[in-house]
Amino acid sequence: MTNEHDHGPGGDEQAGHQGHGGPGGLLVSEHGYTLTLDSTIFDAGTRTVTFQITGPDGQPVTEFDPTHDKELHLIAVNRDTTGFQHVHPVMDESGTWSTELDLAPGSWRLVADFHPTGQARTTTLGIDAAVGGPYDPRPLPEPNRTAQAGDYTVTLDGDLVPGEARALTLTVRRDGEPVIDLQPYLAAYGHLVALRVGDLGYLHVHPEGEPGDGTTTPGPDITFIVTTPSAGPYRLFLDFQHEDVVRTVEFTQHATGSAPDGGGEDSGGHGDHD
Repeated sequence: MTNEHDHGPGGDEQAGHQGHGGPGGLLVSEHGYTLTLDSTIFDAGTRTVTFQITGPDGQPVTEFDPTHDKELHLIAVNRDTTGFQHVHPVMDESGTWSTELDLAPGSWRLVADFHPTGQARTTTLGIDAAVGGPYDPRPLPEPNRTAQAGDYTVTLDGDLVPGEARALTLTVRRDGEPVIDLQPYLAAYGHLVALRVGDLGYLHVHPEGEPGDGTTTPGPDITFIVTTPSAGPYRLFLDFQHEDVVRTVEFTQHATGSAPDGGGEDSGGHGDHD
């Protein structure tokens, strides 16, 4: 989802994010690591959320390798795909992470993406949380190729095909003029998160190129490679930074066709990639 390039040292990380169809974040515990919230019930509003990642020994993990400039990425989204937030919690000495989230009533999915030090792969875990209050679930937005964030317009070019790595190019304009001075955000000119509608499976996505590589321009185009594991609707959330402000736009896209034999799920997690 996302500026998911070289998710750590070595080429295996990048290959994992491109090539494997199994979404992450569907399991609360995988590869011996478990995501534990201090509370899974919240009142609506801006709330402090605290959690730990425990390791195979049952103890909180306190050492992580940064990926995309951060030791842990937390995605929060209501199960109707509204309220998307991508935040970077702070960890204390005990291994407890904390962050503030703006939580509307409903059922939420929290997805933590991290790379424990000494491990060959990143791990992506997910957990549900309930937010009290009158809940007005929203229907899935119609497919779109244009999205607005203030006076910025982002257009999407490309299609999703199950089991195939497809290029999606997002073009950023401001008041109709191409933005050619995007700022790096999390080690790329854009960060794309893709979620499968229905189970909110989290797809790793990587951009083509990176700031400072001598070939990648700072806009207006940002190209990502996305592999969807199955047909159906997906929600795409693009974060980009310009004039020191991070903005988010969202899209609904449908993957059409059928995945090749053997190109679908791998137990709901990352399997052997990363």
